[in-house]
Amino acid sequence: MDAESLVELFAPLGPVRVKRMFGGKGIYLDGLIIAVELSDGALCLKGDAESAPAYEAAGGRRWVYEGETKAGTARAVAMPYWTMPEEAFDDEEALRRFAGLARDASIRADAAKARPVSKPGMTLRKHGRAK
Repeated sequence: MDAESLVELFAPLGPVRVKRMFGGKGIYLDGLIIAVELSDGALCLKGDAESAPAYEAAGGRRWVYEGETKAGTARAVAMPYWTMPEEAFDDEEALRRFAGLARDASIRADAAKARPVSKPGMTLRKHGRAK
């Protein structure tokens, strides 16, 4: 889809912003990424362990691509996005429900990033830098 079509699709949620990224597009609502359109045209909603069961029950599949290990062997890489269930393309209520799950997953992901992470044996020096 072109950016204008994505804005139109997600219009019931409010103003969205579409930004090119990684050969596809990111769809943002209220400054949070809620979906990505992959280079192959698949539209995937942001998800996590909490939202995955709802996506899967509606026929959504997790975005998995083939990556490489440092040793050069192939490995599956699961991304935190699920294909948008078909019903959400034609039913505004379904779109609102699934996009709401995506927004909530994005909020949780941002909150998790904001939490300080400490590792055993690390101490903080002045100015908050770990040594």
